[in-house]
Amino acid sequence: MTSEAAQYWENRYRERGRTWSGRVNAALEREVNGVAPGSALDLGCGEGGDALWLAHNGWSVTAVDIAPSAIAIGAAAQQPGDDIEWVVADLAEWQPPRRYDLVTASFLHSYVELPREEILRRAATAVASDGLLLIVGHAGVPHWAAHTPHEGEVVELPSPDEMLEALRLEPAEWTVLTKALVERPVTAPDGSAGTIDDSVLMLRRNPAVS
Repeated sequence: MTSEAAQYWENRYRERGRTWSGRVNAALEREVNGVAPGSALDLGCGEGGDALWLAHNGWSVTAVDIAPSAIAIGAAAQQPGDDIEWVVADLAEWQPPRRYDLVTASFLHSYVELPREEILRRAATAVASDGLLLIVGHAGVPHWAAHTPHEGEVVELPSPDEMLEALRLEPAEWTVLTKALVERPVTAPDGSAGTIDDSVLMLRRNPAVS
């Protein structure tokens, strides 16, 4: 049976066609640029902008999203030599099959039910020893947004501190590399310029001490 979340996101991508720019998210590019490539897991990959950038830079990527139409857009943009496994799955149920050198989730927000904290705690368990966990979220709405959520439409926009607390990590096992609100420029549909804050949390899993 198809979940409400799966129907919502598939209908959204199918009706709107390409929704995003196709470019890498600024926070991921900034935080991961210069890191030696390895295996990466991109959770809620959407149309694949982050996954494609990672693959172009030598990463072996597993990209997971709930919407087949979004995955199809990303797969169509894949270039020869890009090592990407595209997976259609509901993150509320999907289990990472192994550990990765980088696990990333960018803007994993939803107007329909999404066990976000549970998904992100599961993501942390998929980070390899000495690997990285990067979580990027909206910390506010863009200046042009006039939409007021309908009853039942609640989107949580946690701060970096709140994201870290929700992960329930053992402090001795992790090193916080970035925990910040980061401002970035945005352009409205009418062409007007503004800024928006992102919540950025980057952690490294400490190597096990024998």
